[in-house]
Amino acid sequence: MLTSLAGGRLLADKHGATPPAVVALHGWGRTGADFAALVDGLDAVAVHFPGFGTAEPPSEAWGSPEYADLVAEAILPYAPVVIVAHSFGGRVAVRLAANYPNLVSALVLTGVPLVRLGTSAKPALGYRLVRWLGKRGLVPASTLEAQRRKHGSADYNAAQGIMRDILVKVVNERYEDDLARVTAPVHMVWGENDTAAPMPAGDAASRLLPNATFRVVPGAGHLLEGTLRDEVRAELLEVLA
Repeated sequence: MLTSLAGGRLLADKHGATPPAVVALHGWGRTGADFAALVDGLDAVAVHFPGFGTAEPPSEAWGSPEYADLVAEAILPYAPVVIVAHSFGGRVAVRLAANYPNLVSALVLTGVPLVRLGTSAKPALGYRLVRWLGKRGLVPASTLEAQRRKHGSADYNAAQGIMRDILVKVVNERYEDDLARVTAPVHMVWGENDTAAPMPAGDAASRLLPNATFRVVPGAGHLLEGTLRDEVRAELLEVLA
């Protein structure tokens, strides 16, 4: 059942009774529907972040802190709660737990890009040249957009308008300081073959947390489905117990 939180500013799928014991935060390009099977039988809400699914986007380019502030407002009447989060939702969850420790009793995270290992490769020279020319109005906007699409990720190409600005902002964020400030226990369940948030980077993030466990699901990838979903649910049930 669809419900509204934070005075109607946040939509969520409601499972079970109120107050919720669990709040689920979805990944980029996904919705709270990803958690339907995972929270089945639990008292939970699965958030639909602004800008995803049918939820209206923010009026300006938010980063994960702004999303975390909205979630904090939404869960304040029910806190503390357990947060289960995937990918982008995990970025928001870390900000939430660091900035509002009284609202979060535990985190269950999977496939969250939190640290970078090594250095990022520079964009191709040709793209950098077109981008440089574009900033100076020396090439048409259509040419610049074509190059962006050619070199951009699938998420970048799928994003439109303000959501593209939000994506660019979020992927350039750093989380090391926030990880060190998270006091709640963090349970990290990772797909062995996750390419969006590689396992070594997830493990490195776990070592920056004061109180974290990290375990790997053999053969699983990034999406919250199949064995990975089942293992995240098992971890969540153990936390609740």
